[in-house]
Amino acid sequence: MPAPLDDWLNPTVQAALVAATVAVGGWVYNGRQNRRLANQIRAERVDDIQRAVLAEIRAHVVALENQQLSPEARQDLTRRLRQGGYVPALPTEANDRIFRAITAEVHLLPARVIDPVVIYYRLLAIMSSLAVDLRQMAPQDPARAADMFDDYLSLTDETLYSGRYAMVILSARLDGGDEAVDALLEEAVAEETAEIAASLPAELDDMRDRLNRRSSDRSDP
Repeated sequence: MPAPLDDWLNPTVQAALVAATVAVGGWVYNGRQNRRLANQIRAERVDDIQRAVLAEIRAHVVALENQQLSPEARQDLTRRLRQGGYVPALPTEANDRIFRAITAEVHLLPARVIDPVVIYYRLLAIMSSLAVDLRQMAPQDPARAADMFDDYLSLTDETLYSGRYAMVILSARLDGGDEAVDALLEEAVAEETAEIAASLPAELDDMRDRLNRRSSDRSDP
């Protein structure tokens, strides 16, 4: 008994249709495989970038920690600068070689990682620029150089905090993905909320006392 299609299509056309169907199926399968491979390569590249940036940040954070000065040492250096004749030995390198090498690929990083990393390296660049200006200013205007040095020390503290934060986010992302970062941020928000809730009553009581004292002072003849 002839096949149903034989009434409509000759065997040559049927064979062509089968071949076309197989070819389309192959294209679809190959397309999926290529996309899967591309996604895998992209994910591996993103992980490589994150690990490299994390290593660079960690190295500089350790250096910043070792360079931390006591309040007394900070005051002494500022005083010496203000007196003139002293130029502090400040590092002018930004320590961002790896980051500069992957700048064109920063957009590949997960959204939760980009902001902490970019903010850290931005602060690092400002620190480096300020160090150069400060060293040039010290012989010319010691008083202004001393003020700039205070700003530099504050910026160092902020950069150190930013670097530690970027390390925490990067480590969480590499270990557990976006879910780990989300859990970490939610925990941080919960802790901050609890801290505010714990300190708020005392702050409100103190505010009421000050307001009452001001009111009492105004009512006294």
